[in-house]
Amino acid sequence: MLSSSQESGKRLKAERERLGLSLRDVERLSNSIAQQRKTQDYYISHAWLADIENGKHKPTFFKVYSLCVIYGCSYDKIAAFFGVPLGEIEKQHSALALPRTYLVGKEPEGEGRILLASLELQKKVLLEKTNLVTEMFKGRADIPIDLLQQMDWRNSVYGYIGVEDYTLHPLVRPGSFVKIDSRQRKVIGNWQNDFDRPIYFVELRGSYVCSWCELHGDQLILIPTPHTRARARHVRYPTDADIVGRVTAVAMSIAEVRENLAEGHSPA
Repeated sequence: MLSSSQESGKRLKAERERLGLSLRDVERLSNSIAQQRKTQDYYISHAWLADIENGKHKPTFFKVYSLCVIYGCSYDKIAAFFGVPLGEIEKQHSALALPRTYLVGKEPEGEGRILLASLELQKKVLLEKTNLVTEMFKGRADIPIDLLQQMDWRNSVYGYIGVEDYTLHPLVRPGSFVKIDSRQRKVIGNWQNDFDRPIYFVELRGSYVCSWCELHGDQLILIPTPHTRARARHVRYPTDADIVGRVTAVAMSIAEVRENLAEGHSPA
């Protein structure tokens, strides 16, 4: 049975052989990279690479860079060969309970790529209506991974609040993303104030709404915030509505507010 180091080396060797490169070829190409970068840290000797492929050593991040350039692989992929899950960095950082308040993403990596993905998203995905994130991207092969990689798909469901949906404004503004616990589907009626009042994500047979709820017999009442000046909606439950789950977190912008809200915009 191969050790983890030997298995990592075997996978790295497969990438080299896929391109038909010899150890000497990689050495020559890495020397060109080292000269361009003006440091020998990027240089990979044929003997060193043979040791890596045989599981005797692990590469430094400079040499991983050279291998990525030569093999045409992402840094994440090569690093993952050796047990370094770069894709988990932000998620694990977010899970840490740091003691001080700090600014998140002051200089986000790949900012240009994320911005382009966001612009493409606006063109290709309907943002006007509230929806489940999985439904928004169903059948799409070009999901903007940089925007969605923070989401815990294994344990949670995610919803998007349409830009025309003011049901819970200003607690949950249009254009927000919400995290939904699908295990909490029972409507509860005890809370201290509006900020503690449970919020639910509800399917209405072809559409969705994020709102406060009350359940009276077979009548599910969808309650907007007083700020919207909209009326509560009564729907038959569970005939005409399903509770997807309780909203447990909200990601939203508070910098932009539509002017027509002040005139009593109706929720979607």
